[in-house]
Amino acid sequence: MNMFCYQCEQTAKGKGCTLQGVCGKSPEVAALEDLLIYALKGISVYAHKARELGAKDKAIDLFVIEGLFTTITNVDFDPERLQEILLKGYEIQKKARALYLDAYKKQHGRDFEGALPAATEWKPTTDLKGLIDQGMGVGIFSDVSLNEDIRSLRELLIYGMKGMAAYADHANVLGREDEEVTAWFHKGLEAVTNDHLTVEQLVGLNMEFGKVNLKCMELLDKAHTDHFGNPLPTPVFIGVKKGPAIVVSGHDLFDLEQLLQQTEDKGISIYTHSEMLPAHGYPGLKKYKHLVGNYGGAWQDQAKEFDAFPGAILMTTNCIQQPRETYKNRIFTTGLVAWPGVKHIEAVNGKKDFTPVIEAAIKAGGFKEDILGKSILTGFGHHAVLGVAGKVIEAVKAGQLRHFFLVGGCDGAKPGRNYYTEFAQAVPKDCVILTLACGKYRFNKLEFGDIGGIPRLLDMGQCNDAYSAIQVAVALAKAFNCGVNELPLSLILSWYEQKAVCILLSLLSLGIQNIRIGPSLPAFVSPNVLSVLVKTFNIKPITTPKEDLAAILGPTKG
Repeated sequence: MNMFCYQCEQTAKGKGCTLQGVCGKSPEVAALEDLLIYALKGISVYAHKARELGAKDKAIDLFVIEGLFTTITNVDFDPERLQEILLKGYEIQKKARALYLDAYKKQHGRDFEGALPAATEWKPTTDLKGLIDQGMGVGIFSDVSLNEDIRSLRELLIYGMKGMAAYADHANVLGREDEEVTAWFHKGLEAVTNDHLTVEQLVGLNMEFGKVNLKCMELLDKAHTDHFGNPLPTPVFIGVKKGPAIVVSGHDLFDLEQLLQQTEDKGISIYTHSEMLPAHGYPGLKKYKHLVGNYGGAWQDQAKEFDAFPGAILMTTNCIQQPRETYKNRIFTTGLVAWPGVKHIEAVNGKKDFTPVIEAAIKAGGFKEDILGKSILTGFGHHAVLGVAGKVIEAVKAGQLRHFFLVGGCDGAKPGRNYYTEFAQAVPKDCVILTLACGKYRFNKLEFGDIGGIPRLLDMGQCNDAYSAIQVAVALAKAFNCGVNELPLSLILSWYEQKAVCILLSLLSLGIQNIRIGPSLPAFVSPNVLSVLVKTFNIKPITTPKEDLAAILGPTKG
């Protein structure tokens, strides 16, 4: 059985996974996820048209958001769980159809009789094999006659919406939603079923989406800060403490909070992993004394790190890899992430009972002794950085601070990512490095010192905290009375999955130019589309740290 997937940076040979996903996704799972995207398109055609007539339904909206998030790289690898989602999707489709037809009849006084895209008529088979067969017929290249550039721009938009769905879902969990953001999922998915849209129109939609995604990131930032407080610069312990332990990976801070509440005074140490590191900066989370530190590094090292971890493991969102048998009985999933044979913690009325995780941690025994380690800093969100903006501006005006480099994004296992370590190490000592997302693990344990009390490495948080970096850039541009592109600021980005795609589209929608991206360019971007992006925004692939620094700072500068 074959498949085709090229939505992540590590796709096979830089072209596409055809036998099995590099991420571990089987052809069966790939087909089911293709079918889910197809089903979501049909649902969104109805939902978008119903919204235009003033009718909407929260259950439909949430299903589309969660469905898109489910298909992000490294989220759901469980065929049976995907089968359940698809069968629910058919019920949602019928609900969306009724919503639209009823609204249409009220508006026009007659039944709708026009033609709609084929996806609106999808009906699932009753068995898993039949669903897989259906999925094989609706994949990326199911329409071989489709123009390459149209396909590229459609996929770019779909992957962007997948990324935004992750942010919207996290905000929703904390009770935050935005009508423009929610409605755009339906608008975007309806658009990719429209065979009459031109390349120019699709480029415009991608740019429009980028602005909506910025609003979504702002929504999530507000959800986090309202609930947990504004992040504060915080040293994070990277050693270990004797006793039972749980390590939490992923992005869902609300899951971490619930676990912290349920483990308080139980003698269990809680550690963050990968994208969860920035949790230590939030007052509402750092107040828990048993949130003791950060264990390990980025997501791609989890197999060996979790194997060596003598406790329970909780995966809250994407980035799960195939668990080794040595720890499969003590790893748990929750939310939308799933792996066959791994126990899943479901929410009941919005709350989760992590008793199985706690029991597994106690049974595992934990660390036999304390292991001392250094501390690393996190918590430099836009509130903290802008709080010392005056000091930063004065350092720039005095010539003490020459340039800002935003070096961040996704990490991964593909060769070439050592570029980011070497680049950070080569940045001159009169420059500051801003960083975010798990790409920072390439260099965040190195010593960079400070410039007049300003740390040279400022960890701004998770991937969604690109919003913080944008806010800082906008504030600096205002202070210096110039455009963002005129600032002494360079963006050196790494990408892996679809959340990086939506952030890139947000940056481009703001007109930000001269972004360097790597370690490779997306396989789903056609040569013509890439040419437009290069011509319009001067996007560049990374080369070598020495060459890129020379191009940015000038060949005679260190």
